[in-house]
Amino acid sequence: MADSIPLNPVRKSSRKPAYYNAGRPARYQLEDEYSSLDEMPLMMSEEAFENDDSDYQTLPRARVSQRRRGLAWFLCGGWKVLCSSCCECLVHTCRRKKELKPRTVWLGHPEKCEERYPKNAIKNQKYNIVTFVPGVLYQQFKFFLNLYFLVVACSQFVPSLKIGYLYTYWAPLGFVLAVTMVREAVDEVRRCRRDKEMNSQLYSKLTMRGKINVKSSDIQVGDLIIVEKNQRIPADMIFLRTSEKTGSCFIRTDQLDGETDWKLKIAVACTQRLSALGDLFSISAYVYAQKPQLDIHSFEGNFTREDCDPPIHESLSIENTLWASTVVASGTVIGVVIYTGKETRSVLNTSQSKNKVGLLDLELNRLTKALFLAQVVLAIVMVALQGFLGPWFRNLFRFVVLFSYIIPISLRVNLDMGKSAYGWMIMKDENIPGTVVRTSTIPEELGRLVYLLTDKTGTLTQNEMFFRRLHLGTVSYGTDTMDEIQSHIIQSYAQVSTAQSNDSSASSTPSRKPQPPAPKVRKSVSSRIHEAVKAIALCHNVTPVYESRASNGASTEPEGTEADQDFSDDNRTYQASSPDEVALVRWTESIGLTLVNRDLTSLQLKTPAGQILTYFILQIFPFTSESKRMGIIVREEATGDITFYMKGADVAMASIVQYNDWLEEECGNMAREGLRTLVVAKKSLSEEQYQDFENRYNQAKLSIHDRALKVAAVVESLEREMELLCLTGVEDQLQADVRPTLELLRNAGIKIWMLTGDKLETATCIAKSSHLVSRNQDIHVFRPVSNRGEAHLELNAFRRKHDCALVISGDSLEVCLRYYEHEFVELACQCPAVVCCRCSPTQKAQIVRLLQQHTANRTCAIGDGGNDVSMIQAADCGIGIEGKEGKQASLAADFSITQFKHIGRLLMVHGRNSYKRSAALGQFVMHRGMIISTMQAVFSSIFYFASIPLYQGFLMVGYATVYTMFPVFSLVLDQDVKPDMALLYPELYKDLTKGRSLSFKTFLIWVLISVYQGGILMYGALVLFDQEFVHVVAISFTALILTELLMVALTIRTWHWLMVVAELISLGCYLASLAFLNEYFGIGRVTLGAFLDLSFITTRVFLWKVCAITLVSCLPLYIIKYLKRKFSPPSYSKLSS
Repeated sequence: MADSIPLNPVRKSSRKPAYYNAGRPARYQLEDEYSSLDEMPLMMSEEAFENDDSDYQTLPRARVSQRRRGLAWFLCGGWKVLCSSCCECLVHTCRRKKELKPRTVWLGHPEKCEERYPKNAIKNQKYNIVTFVPGVLYQQFKFFLNLYFLVVACSQFVPSLKIGYLYTYWAPLGFVLAVTMVREAVDEVRRCRRDKEMNSQLYSKLTMRGKINVKSSDIQVGDLIIVEKNQRIPADMIFLRTSEKTGSCFIRTDQLDGETDWKLKIAVACTQRLSALGDLFSISAYVYAQKPQLDIHSFEGNFTREDCDPPIHESLSIENTLWASTVVASGTVIGVVIYTGKETRSVLNTSQSKNKVGLLDLELNRLTKALFLAQVVLAIVMVALQGFLGPWFRNLFRFVVLFSYIIPISLRVNLDMGKSAYGWMIMKDENIPGTVVRTSTIPEELGRLVYLLTDKTGTLTQNEMFFRRLHLGTVSYGTDTMDEIQSHIIQSYAQVSTAQSNDSSASSTPSRKPQPPAPKVRKSVSSRIHEAVKAIALCHNVTPVYESRASNGASTEPEGTEADQDFSDDNRTYQASSPDEVALVRWTESIGLTLVNRDLTSLQLKTPAGQILTYFILQIFPFTSESKRMGIIVREEATGDITFYMKGADVAMASIVQYNDWLEEECGNMAREGLRTLVVAKKSLSEEQYQDFENRYNQAKLSIHDRALKVAAVVESLEREMELLCLTGVEDQLQADVRPTLELLRNAGIKIWMLTGDKLETATCIAKSSHLVSRNQDIHVFRPVSNRGEAHLELNAFRRKHDCALVISGDSLEVCLRYYEHEFVELACQCPAVVCCRCSPTQKAQIVRLLQQHTANRTCAIGDGGNDVSMIQAADCGIGIEGKEGKQASLAADFSITQFKHIGRLLMVHGRNSYKRSAALGQFVMHRGMIISTMQAVFSSIFYFASIPLYQGFLMVGYATVYTMFPVFSLVLDQDVKPDMALLYPELYKDLTKGRSLSFKTFLIWVLISVYQGGILMYGALVLFDQEFVHVVAISFTALILTELLMVALTIRTWHWLMVVAELISLGCYLASLAFLNEYFGIGRVTLGAFLDLSFITTRVFLWKVCAITLVSCLPLYIIKYLKRKFSPPSYSKLSS
């Protein structure tokens, strides 16, 4: 049936839609056929196809476009949308950004700048002295709860509306605001100090008169700045000179892109050649720089020196730049400032992270609004029962104020304190050491997650690369046969050294003529291994760094035997931008061919026999995500041969290398083993070929427009018919306990999506090896699609699959989201696991937002690199891992962990406890307010609907604080399941995602309990104490306090010694206040009521009657709880028993 699906386009025109019949072949080859699919909805179920034609109008895509905006929309939140859009428009008009333009910067002459550029000051403060108070107040009163209390408190300044004392309303509100303001002020002062410290850092500025010290904030565009080793670079600069002889330096970029590897930067050749530092002022030179941009990995500019004939022009690229916030790792550098302040790359890439609000807070906010509605209705009922007599409107407002305790102000305080307590518990948990809570407002989110989006490299894997496989086409070498390669290398280099010694005796100067091409004969395995290993040892961007050189850095360059001695240093470490490259170079070292030295113009290899081979670097083409390959052109010193080596991903290299029948198959085999593959190839060049290439390449590098395209075109002219040397396989090992952790999360009902920039085969393999996809599950690999028709067919094919994991590439995903967003997300969400490969950072964040919009479920993103930051910030709950790629992800996250396996305990134990405790705490605080409001309603209705308060002044403040606060807050120590049990049975987590602990149903139960108890307490006090009516306040309030303490005991599931202490302290405080605050226990105003008689409350009659009222209010609830646990126990209680 599914194969004969009719495709039914929905057209916007009024004419009758044309339908495709089932017999039509499902091929889309013409452009007009694609256009006919423009409004076609994708069917989501078999039943949908059997519906009547008219049903097509109600499909998801059609429904979305037919939303109506009427009065209901306006009242239900539309006014917010309109107001916010008006405000945005106003702000945009007032603060039009200055258009960024390319610039010409003269060396050492800031005064020659054509326009004013921003000040180089770092500013992370939210407020200033003027905006602090209004800003903090706005942030507080934009929440309904706080705004409500402000209105109620302000109403007490109107004499006719005044009920009780002002401090009963203003003291709690003032306390909340004071705590918030102090916290914000402390944060603001810290930010201010950090900014001041950064802006006051001193740097050496080069002037005509020599060096002067200048503050970081006073640096201008055009200044020549000297930056020492381990010093932060203060602004974006072009690298002019260095103290290193090589004309290059290393910088650390972990604060910019999250990567811990050092980056090699190259000084402008013209300025590096100058004999002295002061000569920078004797030349007339300028830098032409492109307009400030976001991209930290690219730069286009030119350096021009005018005072010589002919003028010198040099092209500038990313390797000539020093971005602000990076740190100089070697030598001293001098640069000319091109961008300052807000225009630097680091500031442009700093996005304001959104203020995350937990789902529980939103649910409590909704309940608060429901309570407010109930309060208004109750006040209207009271006024109606009065018969709307006299100034009824004033009485209505008095009743609203009187019942204002229905919504307790202590709710916000208790919850915020609870969140801080949960954060403290998470950080103190010895089972997950090193965990840091950076956002203390959302710990409950950890207990409500449905989707977990994870990075692969460094998160599921260790980002520690090990060389595992070398494939030469006919023969493959694994870890157990590396000794064979080693013997081949020793043998081949011994032959080479003998041949070279014979050559050198024959002629003193090596011939520079290219060798005639050799006839195509099958090379021996030994020579093929020799070529492959040499290519791997030469084609990279790795630099050996020697720790011991730091001590004698001032000495001259060692040569001869000194060089050998230095190169054999045990302290050699390798620096590169990719751990894959380091793994390859370490492997060549292990088999005898060692990279011992590298500078800008040459690199040196040491053979197994200890001989040093020198290769001159003529050109280098770095790896980019677009090209997916890197290349290098070298000239061997001994022979003068020029060779172009290239390595890259199989998809990029397949079309570049000569025809072969094994590459694709072996790449697939290695990927199935979980190995990262690289294809290595070479091409020999004659001197003429190279000179021709160099001229065209230099010309392309100097062009201002479309430079990247022109350069790529010139390089591609070389990348033809290259000789395939070998295929390498590098393994990225899995993190500890990844498999059991993923299984735990899957059993907990969490759907795991892996979003990675890696290739499809490697991603699929890691998904299998980590058990992200279980053994018995099918995998549907989404075929590459490039247009709407292909996407439509592929989605229909995928829809027919059941219970299978989805693997899709970033390009196909983009096409699907462009045309079939709703349908794709709906299908993908039904999968047990989804793997998205070749994803860019922005795509990762886009997927998170799609899940939030379409499923309304809570999402969690976890990653370890700078490329995961956007995903982490977009998710409802972001978790960062401190990994090899730096701390950027962990600093941007809400929670920071040290290992992936810790996420299991973080969600199952702490997530569960935080959510359950906050739900119980929030509802209990509301119950505390509702019970006293019920008593007030009963009291007012008996006394002819008079709007006078039952309890005065301190009693109301004390009720919410000293008398009940400690026991109620002790609920943050409660737990329904022991941690070990929660980890053993992760299925318990599924219940949390349904949100049953805090819902309108549980809220209604608490409302009924409050009404019952409030009624019993008030009526009981009036009935039993009809003779001692003047003491009704003391009696009812005592019974109320006892009831609340017993209710806390009823709610607790696991007792803690602090809970018992809290109950006893509260009871002690109340008994003490009976003796000292007796004037508050009269009815109505103190002047009208009688004072408390101490002799009366010590009588047996008082005690047994108070106990009787309390018993009647609490005993039925205890009986109901016992019966419920016996006949309908919750799932966790079965386990704990």
